[in-house]
Amino acid sequence: MRVATWNDPHSSFPADAERLGVDSLWSPEAWGFDAFTPLAYAAAQTSTVRLGTAIAQIGARTPAMLAMTALSMQALSRGRFILGLGTSGPQVMEGWHGVTFDRPIQRTRETIETVRAICAGEKVGKIRSPIAQHVPIYVASLGPANLRLTGELADGWIGNSFVPEHAEVFFAPMREAGRFDELDITVAVGLEITDDETVGRRHARGYAFTFGAMGSPTQNFYVDAFARQGFEDDVRAVQRLWLDGRREEAADRVPEEIGFKTNLLGPPQMIKERLRAYRDCGVTTLRVGLPAERDLDSLAQLIDLVHEVDSE
Repeated sequence: MRVATWNDPHSSFPADAERLGVDSLWSPEAWGFDAFTPLAYAAAQTSTVRLGTAIAQIGARTPAMLAMTALSMQALSRGRFILGLGTSGPQVMEGWHGVTFDRPIQRTRETIETVRAICAGEKVGKIRSPIAQHVPIYVASLGPANLRLTGELADGWIGNSFVPEHAEVFFAPMREAGRFDELDITVAVGLEITDDETVGRRHARGYAFTFGAMGSPTQNFYVDAFARQGFEDDVRAVQRLWLDGRREEAADRVPEEIGFKTNLLGPPQMIKERLRAYRDCGVTTLRVGLPAERDLDSLAQLIDLVHEVDSE
């Protein structure tokens, strides 16, 4: 497995992570920093590490602008850029960007096809880009229809809300296109190497916001993803408590199991067991959220553990 992590735009972290052997740096985009500018900064500090957006929001830019930005990033990074795309959700798109959130699958397909055409130097409308460069496209997807589209069109998957023991919930729809073995399967995990027995509970409590606030009462992609993995009663109870304003109760209601099974938590031996679960189910890249910014010691220790598991 490859180790990836988040880009910190304020420090020398990109160069330090590259030195440790990190495969790729990923820059998120919600409603603060954009996803591209930090990666341009990282590109100037590094020479080998790959640089990806996780994710650039479909709907926030036209497909042509996404393609232009991706081509710029590919040139600046000398071929190391990955365009990670996702639809985000109605809270961000309508509440922050002020654009309608609708037809997410169709929009994703049309965006990928247009970006690919522009990057290939094909004529789009009446104009042809003077620049042609290959840009890998990864897709963040959780629902079955979007997962099928990922398997059909993408070069990689940007996964989250993922429990390795239930991997086929996500992988089966992607397999339908017959290209699953060609995909880079990347999954987000938090990391905390510790003997603290409360670590799973602490990480589980953080999901209350995800289940309660990152969606509407009728549409929450994260709730649905965990429901399909066997946690339906739990996550819908958390969502109800949050929406009723009972936020501490909601946090207490998240099963500790979710904290442990979606992250790398605990002492080294426990983390090695979880690394084996990710490896054995078919994950190829772990996108690691560090316990603190620039925590190079934890990152180095994790890389060593990954090497040990891969050599077994």
